Amino acid sequence: MSRQAVRPAGSTVRAAVLPLAVLLLAVLPGCAPAGGPAAGTTSAAGAGSGAPTGTITVFAAASLKATFTELAHTFEAGNPGTTVTLSFAGSSDLASQINQGAPADVFASADTANMKRLQDAGLVDGTPRNFATNTLAIAVPPGNPAGISALKDLARPGVKLVVCAKQVPCGAAAAKVAGTAGISLAPVSEENAVTDVLGKVASGEADAGLVYGTDVRAAGAKVAGIEFPESQGAVNTYPIAGVASGRNKAAAQAFIALVTGAEGQKVLAGAGFGPGGQ
Repeated sequence: MSRQAVRPAGSTVRAAVLPLAVLLLAVLPGCAPAGGPAAGTTSAAGAGSGAPTGTITVFAAASLKATFTELAHTFEAGNPGTTVTLSFAGSSDLASQINQGAPADVFASADTANMKRLQDAGLVDGTPRNFATNTLAIAVPPGNPAGISALKDLARPGVKLVVCAKQVPCGAAAAKVAGTAGISLAPVSEENAVTDVLGKVASGEADAGLVYGTDVRAAGAKVAGIEFPESQGAVNTYPIAGVASGRNKAAAQAFIALVTGAEGQKVLAGAGFGPGGQ
């Protein structure tokens, strides 16, 4: 029904018919004015707007445990109704889990290689953003019983060294710095996560371990840290991205924005991470 269809000539009749036409337009669903939203729909302005809600699962490199735990609390406090579930492990293990269909909304890797694995498989949502950098340090038990003072000391006979496995970012970095320095390392154990290396040093099972400088700082008095100049030859860059199969993309992108934004960068810098360059 259109307004033109009920217009007779003459102003007196028009004045009487118009109120009736308006009433009919209000009650007949097929006569909504052109351009207005149909009954039961949401206007474009309201669609997708508002703060994020719901649960997201974040897969993050083990070296991010302290910072991402803090940022998850910040995210939940700033977005009532959200829950962040965190899963920490070696980046290679996490990438493999996502590749095998494990449910995740966000992936934060300790290197670009494992992120690229997922990109090449079409499992990344959008373009990853580099949000932090990290370098290795030598962790030793309190008191440094083996007298470690430099990278070359890790190759001394009898030194019980623990490193990450080569497929793990901290292990790849350890192999790179040792190769560049011309040092042959003979670790007694290779672990799948940097936190496992740190745990063996803290418990006294190892004389030394190659971990990230941020891990030494986070461990406090449990270990002592030794910086070495060769570490600058293997700087790890940390990228973050949404997972293509993630079910809560809006909240995932909001969490990524927190990590890469001023607040997230402040937390990461406070833990000893370098800037990612993005």
